[in-house]
Amino acid sequence: MSDPRPLDAAEPLRLSKRLAAQLPCSRQEAELYILGGWVSVDGVVQEQPQARVRPEQVVALASGARAEPIAPVTLLWHKPAGQAVGAWAPEASQRWAGDRSGQRLLQVHTRQLVAVLAPAVQASGLVVFTQSPGVARKLNDRQHPLEQEWLLDVRETPADRDALLRELTRPPADRAMPWPTFRASWQSDRRLRVVVKGEASGLMDELCRRLGAAFSGLRRQRLGRVGLDGLPEGQWRYAGMGERF
Repeated sequence: MSDPRPLDAAEPLRLSKRLAAQLPCSRQEAELYILGGWVSVDGVVQEQPQARVRPEQVVALASGARAEPIAPVTLLWHKPAGQAVGAWAPEASQRWAGDRSGQRLLQVHTRQLVAVLAPAVQASGLVVFTQSPGVARKLNDRQHPLEQEWLLDVRETPADRDALLRELTRPPADRAMPWPTFRASWQSDRRLRVVVKGEASGLMDELCRRLGAAFSGLRRQRLGRVGLDGLPEGQWRYAGMGERF
């Protein structure tokens, strides 16, 4: 029996159901089109398959659309000092104009991101967020730890840089504290470069504590083979397809 109600009185439909009937295609394909950012409602891209659309609204599929599974992504963020990692989410306005990944920003890319080897709140520098279990495992692999490069800044040029370097790199008297093997050198009169493999938070905390009032800044410059490479503070980019840690 036909519905006696006028068309504009019909109940709104789930977007994925409407698109599947309109094309036609399977509901799964319709959801992939929507999640991929290929579908617009009244000229506005809609990436929520569960969104409701009225019969009079225009649902359109972009040319060149592909119903493909959305691959997990990895994002690189230049964290400002003092900003908590857990409070951050990628915004289009903060995406670096120099991002060469060619990746379109999708809403699905902002979900289920895991921060790996997140630095302390006081630190700035490179933070990795990923949806990929494989990337997370590689960064957390204790059997084959990645190299990290850190920069520590001091407020004034030390009177004796060599003496300060010896003091900073001296193993702690408390042997219960882990003291990893690392390399430290002066990059400039007021900047110390530290390269360490594996988890570095305890080491960096101790070095900052030893500097005391002389400490003025801490930044992670590189994680494995991936560095900031010009990424401005506060901005983020996608890790490229061929980029490996």
